[in-house]
Amino acid sequence: MRDCAVMLVVVLVAISVPAWSIDIVFYDDFESGDTAGWWAPARVGETGQKTCYDEAGGVIACAGTGQDGELQTGVAWPNPRFVNNSDGTVTDMLTGLTWLKDASCSDLAGTDVDGKSNWTTALTASAALASGTCGLDDGSAAGDWRLPSVNELQSLIDYEYHHPPLSDAAGTAQWSEGNTFSGVQSSHYWSSMSIASYPSYAWLVNLNYGVVSDGGKTGSAYVWPVRGGQ
Repeated sequence: MRDCAVMLVVVLVAISVPAWSIDIVFYDDFESGDTAGWWAPARVGETGQKTCYDEAGGVIACAGTGQDGELQTGVAWPNPRFVNNSDGTVTDMLTGLTWLKDASCSDLAGTDVDGKSNWTTALTASAALASGTCGLDDGSAAGDWRLPSVNELQSLIDYEYHHPPLSDAAGTAQWSEGNTFSGVQSSHYWSSMSIASYPSYAWLVNLNYGVVSDGGKTGSAYVWPVRGGQ
């Protein structure tokens, strides 16, 4: 018993020591090079919401409410938020992700006339996307694009708005057709992620209100390819 107790103490000490040798540095202060012993935590962006409401849904002054509309915590959005690259792609300057400009392209392989498909087709259609399709003139090849994760889709949401909850290029007003993106639908968009507790379903993001929902993989939803990311 004495030997076991000593061994347990040694193990606990060995586990706790490395944590104290890590220096935290945020991404905006991070420099490339030797990263040993450094930890750069991911930063959470602002939600975009600036209006505050009472419990009945009435608009109220934000001061002293503690609501997100008052605090607006998170990384401030750059201006412009979205940049049209004039090649069929749009770059999100907050996340660094590059999105297909056409958010409901019906030329994606296997999608219907509205640009919708089941989940499996959404995955393969995104992976097959290449320059010359869906207005792309960026030189991309099959394999460069993919179906986004649910977190990536949610990163587009501006919670100040609905139908759709998406901002304009500057990030200061609601999106309108042709303002950087085109064909954005107030409907469900597939993510690349299955639901662990019910794997015949996948996660969706609803661009009516910006909520995350789920749907059977044989169902139909819009496909919005992305590339980049770390």
